[in-house]
Amino acid sequence: MKDLLAALLRNQVFMSAIAAWTVAQLTKILRDIFRGNFRWERLTGAGGMPSSHSAMVVATTFSAGLTAGFDSPFFAIAFVMSGIVMYDAAGVRRHAGRHARALNRIIQELKGEHPLKNIRLKELIGHSPMEVLAGAVQGLIVSWIVCRILYV
Repeated sequence: MKDLLAALLRNQVFMSAIAAWTVAQLTKILRDIFRGNFRWERLTGAGGMPSSHSAMVVATTFSAGLTAGFDSPFFAIAFVMSGIVMYDAAGVRRHAGRHARALNRIIQELKGEHPLKNIRLKELIGHSPMEVLAGAVQGLIVSWIVCRILYV
């Protein structure tokens, strides 16, 4: 187990991904604190500015390119997977959040003791294209710092 942990800590791609996700989540928390609406669920929750999913996959992709080469199969696989994740964040999950918001409004209008009256769907699960872009830029910056400054 100790060897596994040591190997992970030496792995620039893995550390770039974890660092980018952490920085993105901390950014969300700080934004919420400055706006006066901090919620504990934001520590690990999806949605919001910037996209931590985008930051993580772009950091993985860019650091794979920096360490294995931009012509490597590792970079190519990471690049394709990043595109899928970011498309999903700004597309499918964003629209699922819109559907949840609409359903929550309908549920609020139900009369009396309807069985669905106490259901509340999570609305903040996707991202706007700007949130995805901000996460991607953050992932690029963090992965460059990890690979070119911290692991010299």
